Amino acid sequence: MPVTVKDLEQAIRAAFPVSHLDIEDQSSGCGSSYAIFLVSEAFEGKSTLARHRLINQALKQEISQLHAFSQKSFTPAQYAAYEAKSG
Repeated sequence: MPVTVKDLEQAIRAAFPVSHLDIEDQSSGCGSSYAIFLVSEAFEGKSTLARHRLINQALKQEISQLHAFSQKSFTPAQYAAYEAKSG
C-alpha cells in the first residue's frame, strides 16, 4: 500500500511539535516520492544533519516504502527569517 500525505502528516505530527508543515507528493499521485518542509521548535540548537536524522528516524517506516524523499527543516525563528526574505 503506498504512503499517503495523510500517513506522513500523522507520523510527523506524532513525533514533533509542528509550527508549519508542507508535504508535496512529487510522484504525480502514486505516493512514491515526497518532499516535506517542516518547522518545529524541536530543531532549536540542532544542526541540519541532526534535524534530518531526527526526521528520518521518526519516518523510518514510511521512508522505507518510498522511492525518493527530500526534506527542509527550520526552527520557528529561521522560518520567520526565510519568510521575510521570500516575501
